[in-house]
Amino acid sequence: MPFRSQFTNVHSNLFKLLVLLGLTASFDVSGQIQYQISTNKKVSIGSYGRAGVDWSFENGGSVGRRLNLNNMGSIGGRLEEQDYLEVAPNFNFTPKEGDSTLIYAQIRLALYSTGVGSFANSTSSSLGGLAFSVPEIFVEARNIKGSGVSVWAGSRLYRGPDVHIADHFYFNDQSGPGFGVEFKNTRLSTVFVASTDTTSTVPPYFYLNIKTGTPSTALRQRVVVVAEQDFDLDGNNGITLLGEFHRMADADGEIEVDSVSSEYNFPSDFGFVLGLKHEHKIKKFLPGSFNDFSIRYGSGIANGGDGGLSKTWLTFGAPDTIARNFKGAYSLALVNHTVLNFSDKYTLNGYAIFTKSKGAADTDHLSKTFFGREVFNRKIDFTVGLRNEHYISDYFHLLTEVHYSQRKDGVNPWASMLKFSVAPVYVPTGERDTWARPHLRFVASAARYNDYAMESLYSPYLEFTGSRRWGYYFGVKAEWWVWN
Repeated sequence: MPFRSQFTNVHSNLFKLLVLLGLTASFDVSGQIQYQISTNKKVSIGSYGRAGVDWSFENGGSVGRRLNLNNMGSIGGRLEEQDYLEVAPNFNFTPKEGDSTLIYAQIRLALYSTGVGSFANSTSSSLGGLAFSVPEIFVEARNIKGSGVSVWAGSRLYRGPDVHIADHFYFNDQSGPGFGVEFKNTRLSTVFVASTDTTSTVPPYFYLNIKTGTPSTALRQRVVVVAEQDFDLDGNNGITLLGEFHRMADADGEIEVDSVSSEYNFPSDFGFVLGLKHEHKIKKFLPGSFNDFSIRYGSGIANGGDGGLSKTWLTFGAPDTIARNFKGAYSLALVNHTVLNFSDKYTLNGYAIFTKSKGAADTDHLSKTFFGREVFNRKIDFTVGLRNEHYISDYFHLLTEVHYSQRKDGVNPWASMLKFSVAPVYVPTGERDTWARPHLRFVASAARYNDYAMESLYSPYLEFTGSRRWGYYFGVKAEWWVWN
């Protein structure tokens, strides 16, 4: 058969097959692809971020290190904080006509470095490289049918004001997975935290699975019930009352260490938190001036946090290893935060933070956790700080800061730091406002350490350089937020 004839027959048979398949497919609607292409235009994006470069003159030039005391985080000044990024897309839904409910679905994506480097030239696979997290993913319905009632569910950053110059959310940081309801000045929420030994090195939403040694959430879960009430006293003064109840159920199982198995039991455990915050608008100065004072007491497993964090479910110290619980543990936190807008040329921002915490172990010094790690069972820390912001012009501001911190772990001597910072700032928005962003800053800081801090290398800077009386930091930084 000629080649052309063979080709014609093949072509004809192929055409018949395609027609047959097409007819078959036309009756099989379930086999069609369901294209999901978003046409929603009610989307907004918020963001917080800071990025830049820093260095020190040690060892011929190196990456800058934070000068604050260990276990204090940004308490002591935040101008040396490392790169960090949040992007928060928010999807707004419109109910049926006549319904005043406001519906939001928000996702917050975060990116930060696990080492001391910046974002540049770093990946998630780099040593000390980038880490990715999702601190928020939730849905909220506000003012349901005009009733004033709002409900939410998911995981969210659920927290009140912070001491910004110390990056410290000090009073009511209940961030985590859960649900809640709000009505006017009342807020009720429940947070679920998978955590047993909060001193372990795994993330706080996990615990160390005792048998396998791998992170898991199957053992037991902490339930945190929170109630808050705001009271408006006279338009210039307000009070917030805070109450929390924490509970963890029993846990039974088998421990396997070096191929040796033994039974374990963790009895149920609980704790509570009581807090009061007073807010005062200061009318003698320009608008935006205020003074906030708070006192908070936590007991049992609700005596956290540390390391610059204030989440009460980050239990501090060691347990009573005989009773196998945190009965008798406590924490007292006092915070005062002030912003004074004197004029269009000058703003003063100050704070004072005092925290005293103790675990449940029968010691003031070191004791073992459930997993055998030694931790300090008591700590006291105190910090005062001031930021002066001079508005040289609309576009150029001058930040000057001074911070004093001291910390006592167990029965160790006090470690202390006195830090000075100067930061000329370019403000491209041209606003004379301490909250104006973005900022483009040059930062120069110097810290003086006492003998114990110097000898024990009690700061990230000293851990890198060795024993020094003085520490130094230089950087060029940007900071921004976009939420409106």
